[in-house]
Amino acid sequence: MDYAKMRAIAEELGAYAERLEGTWNVEIGPSGPILAMMCPSKRHEGTVHRICRQLNKQLLVTHPGYICANGPEIEHPSIGRMRRPDALVIPEAVLDEEGIAVDATQVLAVTEIVSPSNPNNDYGEKLTEYPAMGIEHYMIVDPRTGTIEVHSEPCAGRYGSKAPYIFGDEVPFGPWTVETSAFRRYEKPVRGER
Repeated sequence: MDYAKMRAIAEELGAYAERLEGTWNVEIGPSGPILAMMCPSKRHEGTVHRICRQLNKQLLVTHPGYICANGPEIEHPSIGRMRRPDALVIPEAVLDEEGIAVDATQVLAVTEIVSPSNPNNDYGEKLTEYPAMGIEHYMIVDPRTGTIEVHSEPCAGRYGSKAPYIFGDEVPFGPWTVETSAFRRYEKPVRGER
């Protein structure tokens, strides 16, 4: 199916989702448009907030006119993908444009906070899609394990560089630094609970 058809289906799913209870997300992955309910935990959202706050302070100096935002989708029609990262660095002006998705060529960096229910999405599909989109920097924050991976140097649909960190480290992320001492791990279930 070509990207225009997938995009039309995604827009229909988005309109349908607006009538549903809860918060829904539409993405276009390898198998086409996906509608998924979003249930991020407080710790997930707290981590996103801390990352955006830190990067926004640094962007004033390193990339005036850019922001770290939570929310907009990014798309790359030539590879047939539309994703919604937890945080992304983009020119602030794109938020005033028509449409719902940001052109991936305008994205400097993305961050994903690993979900307990679907970790393979961030470590698998997105780890190949983001470099194929030309996104220079990708940070994966995993509150399940207290670990962080920073990927850079996209080439031929993969990142050439990977650097591992743990919660508490000062993490170099492109030209920025993310202090992670306030990041929190997901709670583990009490023994006997599921």
